[in-house]
Amino acid sequence: MKNYKQPLLSLGCAIAFLMGLSSFTGPEGAKATERQQDEATINWLTIEEAQELSKKEPRKIFIDVYTDWCGWCKKMDKITFTDEEVVEYTNKHFYAVKLKADSDNKVMFHGKEVTQAELARALRVSGYPTIVFFDETFSKFQPVSGFRQADEFKKMLMQVNGETEAGG
Repeated sequence: MKNYKQPLLSLGCAIAFLMGLSSFTGPEGAKATERQQDEATINWLTIEEAQELSKKEPRKIFIDVYTDWCGWCKKMDKITFTDEEVVEYTNKHFYAVKLKADSDNKVMFHGKEVTQAELARALRVSGYPTIVFFDETFSKFQPVSGFRQADEFKKMLMQVNGETEAGG
């Protein structure tokens, strides 16, 4: 019969050692944590929150219509929506909303209860990702399909907001 005590004891020591290392945060670990906390993010709202805020302080709105299985949606989340300039411009000039296009979760839009999937169809979304731009009153909208790099997306935001790159 084999002696299993020695390998198990070694494995236990190795696990304890690795756990101890992972909980140690030297200066680099602390700086990385600070960077993550300082990282700016888009202030994503629900559709209901955006409608209410727009009544009090009118701004243009965009809805990121996505699905969990959409690779380009994930890439846009990771690359475009984390870009410092996109985040700053969005939070200053827009109300940003996430809408899961295949969800049966209900939302209130213009006083009517609809599923997120029904709203996505009503907004003429047929591919992902799609950004749907609205005016300040949620009365006019324009869907724009496809992945956009950060610089292209910021230019699109500026154009929708009536600005040029020079700030006009």
